[in-house]
Amino acid sequence: MVLLHALGQRRSTWAPVTARFAERFRVYALDLRGHGDSDWPGEYSLQLMCDDVLGVLDELGLDTATLVGHSMGGAVAYLLAIQHPERVQRLIIEDAAPPLPRNGTLPMRPRAALNFDWAVVASIVEQRNAGDPAAWNGLGKISAPTLLIGGGLQSHIPQDKLEEVAERIPHSQLVTLPAGHYVHTSCPSRFADVVLDWLADE
Repeated sequence: MVLLHALGQRRSTWAPVTARFAERFRVYALDLRGHGDSDWPGEYSLQLMCDDVLGVLDELGLDTATLVGHSMGGAVAYLLAIQHPERVQRLIIEDAAPPLPRNGTLPMRPRAALNFDWAVVASIVEQRNAGDPAAWNGLGKISAPTLLIGGGLQSHIPQDKLEEVAERIPHSQLVTLPAGHYVHTSCPSRFADVVLDWLADE
């Protein structure tokens, strides 16, 4: 199981659920480029992050994996499942915006020291605002069984758009846990239960 974090987060943010997942899986939580202990090269895109994750799978000798992606990490996981379906055994997406145009604003840079490169924020926000028609159309090509977990009305992600995503992915299920955008940290036990129960049925 490979865990991919959200924008401005790092692999340690999966700590509330990794122990539960590790009871059944060999778990790898990654710092995506520009975050945490990974390189901060100054060049950022969802595609580059997807390529990085594929490289990690190759380095680890993992022919297939269960991917779990939160928000930006979910967008990266979508790309990998679309472009390399043979490498994704099962796909779990936590409250990730679909690749449709949006009007997100660039937040103010915090004054405190950051454990990620601030340049990654501008790059990803710009890419998200532009949308990705190829990825949107490609959702129908995802062959892996897919679980979508939405954060409900407390999340800033439009939940009706998650329903549209679920309709596009052939073998998918949408579950709503009304905990806001950070479902796995707001209600880790329930999140882990939903994920593990779904995986047991697949």
